[in-house]
Amino acid sequence: MDPLASLRVAVLVPCYNEEVAVATVVRDFRAALPHAAIYVYDNNSRDRTVEVARAAGAIVRGEPLQGKGNVVRRMFADIEADVYVLVDGDATYHAASASTMVDRLVRERLDMVVGCRVDSEQAAYRAGHRLGNALFSGSVARLFGNRFTDILSGYRVFSRRFVKSFPALAKGFEIETELTVHALELRMPIAEMNTPYGARPPGSQSKLSTFRDGFRIMLMMAALYKDERPLQCFSIVFGVLAVVSLLLAVPVIQTYMETGLVPRFPTAILATGIMLLGFLSLTCGFILDTVTHGRRELKRLSYLSIPGPGSQE
Repeated sequence: MDPLASLRVAVLVPCYNEEVAVATVVRDFRAALPHAAIYVYDNNSRDRTVEVARAAGAIVRGEPLQGKGNVVRRMFADIEADVYVLVDGDATYHAASASTMVDRLVRERLDMVVGCRVDSEQAAYRAGHRLGNALFSGSVARLFGNRFTDILSGYRVFSRRFVKSFPALAKGFEIETELTVHALELRMPIAEMNTPYGARPPGSQSKLSTFRDGFRIMLMMAALYKDERPLQCFSIVFGVLAVVSLLLAVPVIQTYMETGLVPRFPTAILATGIMLLGFLSLTCGFILDTVTHGRRELKRLSYLSIPGPGSQE
């Protein structure tokens, strides 16, 4: 008997104008995971995505708030399962790898397995996206920990306790960054697996804007860094303000040491004010670091309150 047959597996497919590709996604994942329930969440598509997905045998639901992050939040809240497979509806990810990813998640009792994209054709992975992914993956490695090589992959398998402890604050394509940082901050057991990555089928168009969505991802990374590493973040602000203050103050101090006078009194006040702002920033960092520590403990307790994959054995 297939050990995965006893698990409730849900395949989650967020879709926006994917009538060309969605039937292939549903069919391929039905073949790869025959016992899984396949959910297609439509995000205000203007084409026949809903009809095509339903005809292919998927359970079709909708999310009116635009953006992939909003769709993922709704899916994670609505659907009950033991294992969740999240995949884009553009037919670029390798469905046949799903059973291996699910098996590894359960066998090794992991909380997330990320499908690292290995493109087999040039059109599958645009140069701008490849460069952006490398830059963002490197930035996340430096800021939060070096455990991922493809942080923007849309092909992931999750445990129930990951999904139900994930806050899902992102609105758009920056959701993958938030998923990655959530796993890193709670030090979850995770893994990556190389999976083939292909081009979209003819007639299908990407919804990802290289510059607009790249900027949003940068903003998300900055916000997460502030929220999860406040002492480091505000220490940098303190350092910058302290340097500016000293640069302004040094000539004033030199003049005072030579003449005993402070002729540039406004500069002295400005330098003092900037240094006070720097110390205020550092104080905020210490306070927020304590708050973040407590918040992280609460997230960890929420995460641990849910049984992990394979814990029933």
